[in-house]
Amino acid sequence: MSDFVQSLRLWFAPQRIRDEGETPDYRFSLANERTFLAWIRTSLALVGGGFAVDQFLPDLRWGIRVGFSLALLAAGVLCALRAVNHWVRCERAMRRGEDLPASRFPAVLSLVVAVVAIAMVVVVVFGWAG
Repeated sequence: MSDFVQSLRLWFAPQRIRDEGETPDYRFSLANERTFLAWIRTSLALVGGGFAVDQFLPDLRWGIRVGFSLALLAAGVLCALRAVNHWVRCERAMRRGEDLPASRFPAVLSLVVAVVAIAMVVVVVFGWAG
């Protein structure tokens, strides 16, 4: 079974993680959960921002407004999915005594948010109304 499928199954049955390796120091598991919750807060903020752009910028040209909204909503969805995936991968690594997994996701998310923010600055400065 591929590692991804096994990780996906652990999303919905986290008690199975206890079958692997040794129980890590609880402080590390709790820190992993706090990181998960921080990613979820980020996801909620991105989703809220996507809805806010759509609802509170009605004068913005339709295509631009929808594009910004969808970019923020998609980033929120990806962030939420990545949060649980990262939590499982880190928990497994700690139980196995392995290095924590490296991830490019923070850089990708930062670039998406930066691109949307720069585009929003351009819209504010040049006032692209519909």
